[in-house]
Amino acid sequence: MKSLLRSPLIASLLGYIIWAWMALVGRTTRWRIEGAEDARAFLRQHPGGLVITCWHETILLMPSGWTQCVRSWPERRARAAMMISLSPDGAAVAEAIRHLDLDVVRGSKSNKKKVNKDKGGARAIAEASTRLREGGFICMTPDGPRGPRRRASPGAATLAQRAGAAILPYAIASKPAPRLDTWDRFIIPLPFARGAIVFGPPILCGREVSLDALTEALQTGMDIATRRAEDLAGYKPLPDLAGAAT
Repeated sequence: MKSLLRSPLIASLLGYIIWAWMALVGRTTRWRIEGAEDARAFLRQHPGGLVITCWHETILLMPSGWTQCVRSWPERRARAAMMISLSPDGAAVAEAIRHLDLDVVRGSKSNKKKVNKDKGGARAIAEASTRLREGGFICMTPDGPRGPRRRASPGAATLAQRAGAAILPYAIASKPAPRLDTWDRFIIPLPFARGAIVFGPPILCGREVSLDALTEALQTGMDIATRRAEDLAGYKPLPDLAGAAT
């Protein structure tokens, strides 16, 4: 299966199918959106790039925030891109993202069990940092690509702090939406659903702030935004989002 997914033809075909499904879901879902105006006001007052973070499980929903809101923001100062892993299944997702007029930055953090295998992480971080310094947006999953589910790693905060960027927590939910039996309980969104897009308060990543404090702030921001998005989409509130089933 991995060798099949590495085929450029198969990746292109799957990418088109994924894009078509994401587009159908995005256009037919009844969206409620919160926090967009506050995010735009922040961009008007603070120059620099923006790291937009969203949980890994919502990758197929994630572009809806772009098509419904961010793409039309006049405050955007440069091209936006999404970070996608170099795994075989990432190739199809990357092709789908390009159909949305988003750039793709490919790479993932190193795997300690495969120290000799180049994951492209250094190149991806360098490219993402350059884009952020130019005022661009980078969308990434703070709990990807291997989890734990809904636990923010230091990666997004590290990238934002080094590039002089801010972080924008972003949560998206739809109902009904079946889930796969994977580590992240990956969502398969359905068309004609009820959905919500929530942008949390932006997080400034000054050099004087510790990485632990920034990561904790991101975790809190994502938890609050996720809880609100799921509430707006019609899910019952959960006491603990991390690792919880919805």
